[in-house]
Amino acid sequence: MRTRKTITIFVLLTLFTLGACGSKGGSKRADSDTSNSSQPTKQYAEQWSWRVVKEYPHSTNSYTQGLQFVDGEMWEGTGQHGESHLQRIDLATGKVDIVASLPAKEFGEGILLYKERIYQLTWLSEVAHVYNREGEELNTLHFEGEGWGLTSDGETIYMSDGTSTLRCVNPDTFKPERSIFVTLDGHPLDLLNELEWIEGKIWANVYMTSSIVVINPTTGVVEAFLDLPELDNSKHNPKADVLNGIAYDKATGRIYVTGKNWDKLYEIEVIK
Repeated sequence: MRTRKTITIFVLLTLFTLGACGSKGGSKRADSDTSNSSQPTKQYAEQWSWRVVKEYPHSTNSYTQGLQFVDGEMWEGTGQHGESHLQRIDLATGKVDIVASLPAKEFGEGILLYKERIYQLTWLSEVAHVYNREGEELNTLHFEGEGWGLTSDGETIYMSDGTSTLRCVNPDTFKPERSIFVTLDGHPLDLLNELEWIEGKIWANVYMTSSIVVINPTTGVVEAFLDLPELDNSKHNPKADVLNGIAYDKATGRIYVTGKNWDKLYEIEVIK
């Protein structure tokens, strides 16, 4: 059922044509060989409720671009020139362990731990760095356009570039193999940012909003969304930027969210 808040979010999102991950410029649209659909599928998204289960400290020096929980560890990729790192977070203390740092000329973006390799995107440099868990660089992969977010179902790697298209890329070359055209209520949804695979769906932060959308990876349809303005860190934290960062603990079903330079990281429970 379409709610007033759904309509408000859709109107808001259509206004954001700047296409950016962090005070950024226009975004290139990815070229790809195939797409899930040439015509948008109209299906109204459900609004899910949520509640905060627990709060954890988070470094306000971390401009969060990617977040992932794997094997009991929270990993984070950060952005900004000269401040882009791949790092682990101690949940209890918020202490950061920097595992690798990008060159100062590169702006870090989303991360993904995939089959013992860690991928870290860059925004405009058109490269993805590949590390082992110790932070040793194994490879540098090249792609066209912008890099925003990454996730995987265990086999396919999904990549966002700030447009309404998600690319499915080859893990060894980062060449696009197919694409997914994402729609909200039958309309293209741009500014898809950080990604997370949760129970068969792709969850995505929508840049410049407090919304997270839940995408069917087969159809590209946004089936549900969460709106989290109550977590807005800027109310008490002058360094805070927008909501960005979703992590899922498969072992427990816990979901974590945070934002750029936020002083807290939250575990939330979703109520469908």
